[in-house]
Amino acid sequence: MDYFLTEEQEMIRDLARRIAQEKILPLRVELDEKEEFPWSIMKNLAEADLFGIYLPEEYGGTSGGCFELCLVVEELSRVCAGVALCFATSALGTFPLLLFGNDQQKKKYLSAIAQGEKLVAFALTEANAGSDAGGIQTTARLEGNEYVLNGTKQWITNGGEAEIYTVIAMTDKARGSRGASAFIVEKGTPGFEFGKKEKKLGIRSSSTRELIFTDCKIPKENLLAREGMGFIVAMKTLDTSRPGIGAQAIGIAQGALDEALVYARERIQFGKPIISFQAIQHMMADMATQIEAARFLVYGAARYVDSGAKDISKISAMAKVFASDVAMKVTTDAVQILGGYGYMRDYPVEKMMRDAKITQIYEGTNQIQRNVIALQLIKEKAKGK
Repeated sequence: MDYFLTEEQEMIRDLARRIAQEKILPLRVELDEKEEFPWSIMKNLAEADLFGIYLPEEYGGTSGGCFELCLVVEELSRVCAGVALCFATSALGTFPLLLFGNDQQKKKYLSAIAQGEKLVAFALTEANAGSDAGGIQTTARLEGNEYVLNGTKQWITNGGEAEIYTVIAMTDKARGSRGASAFIVEKGTPGFEFGKKEKKLGIRSSSTRELIFTDCKIPKENLLAREGMGFIVAMKTLDTSRPGIGAQAIGIAQGALDEALVYARERIQFGKPIISFQAIQHMMADMATQIEAARFLVYGAARYVDSGAKDISKISAMAKVFASDVAMKVTTDAVQILGGYGYMRDYPVEKMMRDAKITQIYEGTNQIQRNVIALQLIKEKAKGK
């Protein structure tokens, strides 16, 4: 379909596609098997000015938005979702700064982020605080002109590699989720350490680590917004970023369909390429239809976010849940079309299926997304909409 991209948006998409083909594809297998963070590719993306596509010009960005970010994430994910995640997570970690940072904080950090000089990570999840963000145990106590952080964050993407972390911690446990606050913590701060690098099913080139805070002191100027705003910061951040997960899922699914089409044209059975069999044609027709439907929804959600609308929770959740379910279905079907070859690491569809699964889990499981959608429907009905 023609999604009526501007000339600049087409250039961004084509640039990301070229980097994916020229820089990521040759290293895809090696990065996955070695579970190696793709620093060389992050440098390529920085040189192409892609880290600043969603940031204002005054900080070295190009004043794009969620939609432009989704275009890049989709193209990178079409080749390798793990590499794409390293890039996309820096945006996730930056959104709290962009949405809630004051002028001083933005001037201090956003220019380096836009240039790709410093990666960012977002630290919300803990062992007992995943879907239940109100269960956060990490604390931040104000002592004079400093906050003292104690606690552990779990499964933090870009952990150990990022230079800047936006961290949600409790400043008043008695207030529950209303006692959470958001902070900026820099790598190298005394009392801030990293746990082991996790071994994962998919997205293996992405780094996932624990963050450990032991009497970690940060300036009180590193508080984002104000005390008690942490839960709002986190939820607004995730609402803004979830179309990006949808874009990642679309890219994975499209990459799997691309591989299945090539294979089905070359694989001969009963004297004919298997693409000539109606059973295979119908599978591919469904795969292509599902991908296009997901892309339409994700693009619409991203544009809605960029419109400045306030009520973005429902559409962002819809985009994430639908696209990630499509990615899992399409990659599974791609493996089926390739048969035994699809199950082997010689072909990329098994990796794509492994990578697809996480899109149904992180940034809010799809079960939680359905809760978000349903609750919003109930609220709208109560208001007579």
